[in-house]
Amino acid sequence: MQTVEELYQLILQRKSNPEKGSYTDYLFTKGLDKILKKVGEESTEVIVAAKNPSDDEFVYEVSDLVYHVLVLMADRGISVDDIKTELAKREGLMSKTQERREIDKL
Repeated sequence: MQTVEELYQLILQRKSNPEKGSYTDYLFTKGLDKILKKVGEESTEVIVAAKNPSDDEFVYEVSDLVYHVLVLMADRGISVDDIKTELAKREGLMSKTQERREIDKL
């Protein structure tokens, strides 16, 4: 079983040493616009799957989204550790629900 970090490292390896015919190589070859398009598509598919009763479909779609976000991160030079650091900064700083403004008041 691969961790998110291991998958990210594999994506970086494929970026540095392209494996012709691989989907990861295809995304990097097509460039940022293609990667962004896929992140958008997968985000929509996660939303649709979340509305359906199948947990298997939801997990499948979230996995696709995570993969494509990791490809985007690799393309931008953002590491999993960068994300962990940002999340650590937020620990204990989240406001309580009652302290948040309503969306219509933004």
